[in-house]
Amino acid sequence: MAVSNQVGPVVALVGNPNVGKSTVFNALTNLRQHTGNWPGKTVDTARGGYTYHGRDYTLVDLPGTYSLHPSSAEEEVTRDYLLSGEADVTLVVADATCLARNLALTLQILEAAWPVVLCVNLLDEAEKKGISVDLAALERELGCPVVGAAARGGQGLDEVRRALEEAAIHPGPAPERAEAPLSCEGCGECRTAAAMARARGIAARAVTMDPEAAVRRDRRLDRLLTSRGTGIPVMLLLLAGILWLTMVGANVPSELLSGLLMGWQEPLRTAVGALGAPWWLEGALVDGMYRTVAWVVSVMLPPMAIFFPLFTLLEDAGYLPRVAFNLDHFFQKAGAHGRQSLTMCQGLGCNACGVMGCRIIQSPRERLIAILTNAFIPCNGRLPTLTALIAMFFVTGTGLWSSFASAAMLMGTIVLAVAMTLWASKLLSVTVLRGEPSAFSLELPPYRAPQVGQVLIRSILDRTLFVLGRAVAVAAPAGLLIWTAANVIVGGESILLHLAEFLHPLGALMGLDGIILLAFFLGFPANEIVVPCMLMGYLSTGALTDYGSLSQLHGLLTAHGWTAATAICTIIFTLFHFPCGTTCFTIYRETKSVRWTVLAAVLPTAVGMVLCMAIHFIARLF
Repeated sequence: MAVSNQVGPVVALVGNPNVGKSTVFNALTNLRQHTGNWPGKTVDTARGGYTYHGRDYTLVDLPGTYSLHPSSAEEEVTRDYLLSGEADVTLVVADATCLARNLALTLQILEAAWPVVLCVNLLDEAEKKGISVDLAALERELGCPVVGAAARGGQGLDEVRRALEEAAIHPGPAPERAEAPLSCEGCGECRTAAAMARARGIAARAVTMDPEAAVRRDRRLDRLLTSRGTGIPVMLLLLAGILWLTMVGANVPSELLSGLLMGWQEPLRTAVGALGAPWWLEGALVDGMYRTVAWVVSVMLPPMAIFFPLFTLLEDAGYLPRVAFNLDHFFQKAGAHGRQSLTMCQGLGCNACGVMGCRIIQSPRERLIAILTNAFIPCNGRLPTLTALIAMFFVTGTGLWSSFASAAMLMGTIVLAVAMTLWASKLLSVTVLRGEPSAFSLELPPYRAPQVGQVLIRSILDRTLFVLGRAVAVAAPAGLLIWTAANVIVGGESILLHLAEFLHPLGALMGLDGIILLAFFLGFPANEIVVPCMLMGYLSTGALTDYGSLSQLHGLLTAHGWTAATAICTIIFTLFHFPCGTTCFTIYRETKSVRWTVLAAVLPTAVGMVLCMAIHFIARLF
């Protein structure tokens, strides 16, 4: 993203991941920022501004990186921007609790750009761990201004602004650089090793600490969260808890939002009728487009607004890298990348977010495996359907125990989805995407208390509303098509029923029927409307239909021939079928390939069809 039409100095913000760089950025800009993609790359960057002593500054938040010798698109963006010279000042953020590792990047940046200001962040956490940083000694060693900060509490930010102003106005002479240029064609391993050795020496002279005391708490937690005996069970319990909170917590706000949005239908219908619109246009706009969008928003927004903050809290606390650590062995056996586990977890919230999250995987082959298999994980749009089917056909009674039993069965379906994700990854890695899994270094950042306010802002703005916007853009035209198919009569029957009759033989082979199979196709815009589409087909209402209570829905389904075997096959096909339109669009955006997008849709669908046929065959034997 080129900098143009800027007023005042431009500051490039750089640092390792997990050093509080985003916190510094948000604190300096007071959230006066916007995000966008780097030209030609699917890499998100953020830009913001602040004013200090009457001068406007533009802050460019570059992707987190460990080295300026790029091994990923993110690191390449950071390296290229720094070498371009477009920034007037470079602000490097380092973690005071693990300064030696951060200083290696600082030394590389000092060879690539000037002036440079180093912000040693998280001094409050360092103090709790018995770590003391001599900022003056560090400044003498590096030859650049060094300031300390605890950005979460707002400490040291004014010193950062002052140091940036001084560097922009009076940059001074650059320190002597190493002989070998940083932008050489080589891999840079020797230069990186030399930087690490020098960084350790500088840290040894500027940092005072008790090594054992500094990591004692983290090691205790890791013995619980990453050990072979307890790591995966604790991970499953945490995931089950998040799913339970998401599904239970979303019920009331979803009902309230549905009542509010659906209550606007009649006033909207009256307004459209007052304009003299014919009945078909009124129906298409109100019962088709608006009703579909309202349904998607009311069912999709509350779970995402709960799941994404909970997920981001784990991320902010430093737990998600431990998830990758726990699952790395399984993905390595599948010929995939350990970081795929993180994108898989993101897929539980939204497969589109999971697909975008695959950018963290450096290897193009392994990134593509992660993208193509993300739809095997059920997103929030599929979880309500799974929960409703489990509650109606396999869990009896009400109360807390029943909700826990439903959550346990739902957790079982997710474990099955993870197993199939690993199987599909292995299949791809030995067929169309053959290759050896690449090695990668996984940083286990220190545990820290998450910033709830920042988490809410980041999860709601960057994830929830972003995904919801894409879903609405797909749902509106799809609602028009659904209404048209349900209301246009050909040969005495609607197009919808003709399509259901056409699909019935295939549905019967899978233990379903034509209406169920058609509902999944009509649910392509958003998985949330699959069940309403089933009801629309069964009742011939001509519009998406609510099911009231689960007992009413159970009675309706059993009246149309549903059995426990039908419910199991529907659960399986809910787990394994083509991703929604938003996800397909995102897959195409990430891969720039129709072929890979089609494969991402065909692969889970084929798996679901084969499993349903097998279950139906076994059920008929008994």
